Amino acid sequence: MKKLVLAVMLIFAPLMALAQGKTHHVAIHVDQNDPKVMNMALNNVQNITKYYESQGDTVVIELVAYGPGLNMFIPGKSPVEDRIKVLSLELENLSFAACGNTHRKMSAKAGQDIPLMSEASVVPSGVVRLIELQENGYAYVRP
Repeated sequence: MKKLVLAVMLIFAPLMALAQGKTHHVAIHVDQNDPKVMNMALNNVQNITKYYESQGDTVVIELVAYGPGLNMFIPGKSPVEDRIKVLSLELENLSFAACGNTHRKMSAKAGQDIPLMSEASVVPSGVVRLIELQENGYAYVRP
């Protein structure tokens, strides 16, 4: 009986693994103050999520902005502010990282602290964050 149970488990193990799905990890990079690039990055987020969910998989996505791309996270200045707010509520798999180096330089140039959207977490360096994500197995996408 034990051999039969073991044989059945071995036969169905690959199917059980498929049913559980795979988790993918994606880093998306924005470094341009261009509404088209920002919207394309957010379109990538939605399309990647929809695709993997349709396959029974999950995906973890981190969108990292630095340099001129940091404008993506500045309230009142971001051309995609509303989309970010909606997507952050709709997609639990999505996070936003704002470059601390860029934020400090922008704030110093403005002579005051530049507020960032609450959806974005500040990381010490956007470039370093992208390196860390890739070292941890994240696929890299630059729209």
